[in-house]
Amino acid sequence: MSSRRNLANAVRALSMDAVQKAKSGHPGAPMGMADIAEVLWNDYMQHNPANPQWADRDRFVLSNGHGSMLIYSLLHLTGYDLTVDDLKQFRQLHSKTPGHPEYGYAPGVETTTGPLGQGISNAVGMAIAEKSLAAQFNRDGHGIVDHHTYVFLGDGCMMEGISHEACSLAGTLGLGKLIAFYDDNNISIDGEVRGEGDAPSWFTDDTPKRFEAYGWHVIPKVDGHDAGSIKSAIETARSVTDKPTLICCQTIIGWGSPNKQGKEECHGAPLGDDEIALVRETIGWNHPPFEIPDDVYAGWDAKAKGGEAEQNWNSAFQAYAEAYPDLAAEFKRRMAGEMPADWENKASAFIRSVDQKAEKVASRKASQNAIEGYGPLMPEYMGGSADLAGSNLTIWSGSKPLTRSDASGNYIHYGVREFGMSAIMNGIELHGGFKSYGATFLMFSEYARNALRMAALMKLSPIHVYTHDSIGLGEDGPTHQPVEQTATLRMLPRMSVWRPCDAVETAVAWKLALERKGGPTSLILSRQGLPHMQRSAAQLEQVSKGGYVLSDCEGAPEAIIIATGSEVELAMAAQDTLAGQGRKVRVVSMPSCDVFDAQDSDYKESVLPASISARVAIEAGVTGFWTKYVGLGGRVIGLDTFGESAPAPEVYKHFGITAENLVKAVEEVI
Repeated sequence: MSSRRNLANAVRALSMDAVQKAKSGHPGAPMGMADIAEVLWNDYMQHNPANPQWADRDRFVLSNGHGSMLIYSLLHLTGYDLTVDDLKQFRQLHSKTPGHPEYGYAPGVETTTGPLGQGISNAVGMAIAEKSLAAQFNRDGHGIVDHHTYVFLGDGCMMEGISHEACSLAGTLGLGKLIAFYDDNNISIDGEVRGEGDAPSWFTDDTPKRFEAYGWHVIPKVDGHDAGSIKSAIETARSVTDKPTLICCQTIIGWGSPNKQGKEECHGAPLGDDEIALVRETIGWNHPPFEIPDDVYAGWDAKAKGGEAEQNWNSAFQAYAEAYPDLAAEFKRRMAGEMPADWENKASAFIRSVDQKAEKVASRKASQNAIEGYGPLMPEYMGGSADLAGSNLTIWSGSKPLTRSDASGNYIHYGVREFGMSAIMNGIELHGGFKSYGATFLMFSEYARNALRMAALMKLSPIHVYTHDSIGLGEDGPTHQPVEQTATLRMLPRMSVWRPCDAVETAVAWKLALERKGGPTSLILSRQGLPHMQRSAAQLEQVSKGGYVLSDCEGAPEAIIIATGSEVELAMAAQDTLAGQGRKVRVVSMPSCDVFDAQDSDYKESVLPASISARVAIEAGVTGFWTKYVGLGGRVIGLDTFGESAPAPEVYKHFGITAENLVKAVEEVI
């Protein structure tokens, strides 16, 4: 049997060889963290390479995702469906081994990492999901949810502000099964982060004290190249169950490279053929590139051990199902991401009830009503807000706070952590078992933007509740008034965006968001009250198509007004005025452009006939987006500047977003 060091050297060899073949990549981190990975994966990781989706597997997150060859090497060596040929295709088009770990490409990759700090934040979400699922489903003698979340992260993750947001909350919630390994190698691309002498420095935090202040258990100054020290640290970490643990591993980046270890030279560039030859000699790895001896494969192979672990869990779950059949069925449904059996009928009935009530209400309040209406059907809710719950209106009668002492809750008080919240929501979605929603003011989606992009990239489906959607916010002024945010969210691939005009459209938006797979949803909601719009049964059905004829005229229209959200009321008023002048105008409500765009051509033509070129769009935001619907000869009423502080009606009038100006614009294009 190979020694621990020889097993770790297999990771080093595969990593440097793959990077060299690709002529790009980051060999330093995999070579520096190989010894830590060997102990963790061979002695502690609970996983089954034959079933990467096993519900009770440990989650492993490589937050410093540039070191991707580390995880690819581990997956290959332990027996996942990732071949040597896959490793040889590192960083090549359509390979399973892209430059950074991408969720859905290689089996065993739990999340996409690369933007530093988001991996550890995803891991916090996974650990929250594990703790809450355990509290909701485990019963005496039946611990069907019992696994750890392990994270590797480096100096870059520590420097990113999102790590503060997520790790602070992790300590507050006492996530005892979250164990992070800090690769303290003092190196980033620019050199030594702590500097020496007169050299510049940019990361001199006392990291152990920082994490102790968060409420973490911290194990400092662990020799990251000594298996015994690493094993002892992991044992200690696993024994502390009331708080997360940070293991500070002092390592040498590029360990084994005689001329480049400990230097930024090996961080993000191939070592070169000559240096690789020296590495082989230095570490005693006398094998050609990509060749792994049988005894090394045998030392890493986790298939038998993993298969046995999953079989033991399956037997335990069977006993659980016999004792608690309803809970077992619910667990399986939720982990499979399936909607409740009675969902469609009850959800549709709720929408009809909203239509019948015909309430004038702010869409943020209509959103809360929708959360309440669907809540009894959705035990998988995991809601939250980045503070502002009283304004975002995300708490419903069934909300129960998730706390350090009671993780059975379904609502997270994220605090003022918009970016952290959004990345944590991604982790909750990745773990499975919950439908995650989180809220803030639309303006502050800017803080969270990269986590939204990551959700879309990974085809995750969290729901983002964004209230105070426009200059209708009023007195808080331009710092809080979003004007470009809705448009830029619409530009994000796979992001579905809804800006409903009343309670009915809000209820439909929530239904589709809860059902959606393959991408996140942003709900853009008003502060001010919005009147109910009368609809026929056919129109009620058409709301789910994203755009529909809300109010038509007799005969063929001369012009079409397209509106969203609070501006639909203005469109209806303008139509009424124009009708009094003998003008035939159609009003189209377009709560979701992406959903409308996905409809078949016949339906889109029925709503926006190509023969009617006289078109005006109105939305209290930037105007450029709407050209695709109104054409170069159309008009768009909005604002291409920032807002002003004043009561909302005055701000609307100041910027000319009025029914009167809408009438003038229609007259100009007819």
